[in-house]
Amino acid sequence: MRRLGQLEAAVMAHLWDADTWVSVREVVEDLRSGRTIAYTTVLTVLDNLHAKGFVDRIKDGRAFRYSARASREAHAAALMEEALADTPDRAAALLHFVEHIPAEDLDRLRAALDAAERRT
Repeated sequence: MRRLGQLEAAVMAHLWDADTWVSVREVVEDLRSGRTIAYTTVLTVLDNLHAKGFVDRIKDGRAFRYSARASREAHAAALMEEALADTPDRAAALLHFVEHIPAEDLDRLRAALDAAERRT
C-alpha cells in the first residue's frame, strides 16, 4: 500500500467523513470550498482510487456512487504495517516510534495493547 497523493487524500477524506455512498458531484462540491477543481479531475481520481482498490463503486443511473473500501483507521494501520515490514529490526523501529510519540498517544497505545491482549 502506498501513501495517497494530496488530491487522493482530500477525496478519501471526503469519503471517510461521509461514511456513505457519494457521487462525484458531491465530492466536487466539497472540494470546491477550498480550491478550484474540475469535475473530470475528481472523476479521474475516483476511478484511479477504484482501480487501486481504495474505493468501491455502484452504478446510480448513468453515473457511479463511491464509498471507501476501508476505514481511515484501517488505512493508517496498513501504512504502519508496511513501514514495519520495510525494516529488518522491527523491535528497534517500534522502540524508536514509542520514544517519539506524545504522552497522550502512548496512553492510547497502552489501552489498545490491553484491549488486544484481553481479546486473545
